[in-house]
Amino acid sequence: MAKDEQSIPSVWARPRREREQPALSRDQIVAEAVRLLDEEGIDALSMRRLGSRLNAGATSLYRHVANKDELIELAVDAVYGELPLPEEADATRWREVIARIAHGLRATILRHPWMAAKLGEVGLAYLGPNMLRQTEHMLGVFESAGFPLDEADQAMSTLIAYVLGVATSEAAILSMIARSGQTEQEWVEHLWPAAERAVQDYPRLRARYAAQRNQLSAESNEDGFEYGLQRVLDGLQSRLG
Repeated sequence: MAKDEQSIPSVWARPRREREQPALSRDQIVAEAVRLLDEEGIDALSMRRLGSRLNAGATSLYRHVANKDELIELAVDAVYGELPLPEEADATRWREVIARIAHGLRATILRHPWMAAKLGEVGLAYLGPNMLRQTEHMLGVFESAGFPLDEADQAMSTLIAYVLGVATSEAAILSMIARSGQTEQEWVEHLWPAAERAVQDYPRLRARYAAQRNQLSAESNEDGFEYGLQRVLDGLQSRLG
């Protein structure tokens, strides 16, 4: 392996670490890491904690990954593996297929709220095999719509940036509610008086808060996400003339 490859801190930039007949496979380790992250959040993840859940010492884990950062890279790619690959689409159906991808990515992040906070920190996550497969197929959908490959790449990046921006905010709220030990409805009810006081001097915000008072946040979030998604797609479609 080249010297500069060795200096890149990513699990995707070096040969896979594994014994010939390991007691634990890397897939087992990553699957349990995802369960731990889902149940207890990113702060609970450590090699020792994970080893305890697997009834193995931390040294057993280091045969597969160099450190916690590599483990998170693998966990992120494993979650991307939950997404179905985009179907092939002709030029008339590309919006429908891309919208389905966007909703699927948002739903996946909301199932794994820890992921939103880590996506911007995992460096070479885009070299993971599951993310590479997703990227290749998404580029194909945009190409089928009529985008040249370089603009298909930019269109894909724009779409993903929108999804991650919205889902990150939603995931942060979900994580806050989970830490509170309350249901979403209980959390909102406790927050609402403070929110109403905060917007008293802002008539537009006061009107919006009042309108949303009895609306389920999940429905409101879904409507808001769909509105923004369609406007992103409108802008991309305008590029096709």
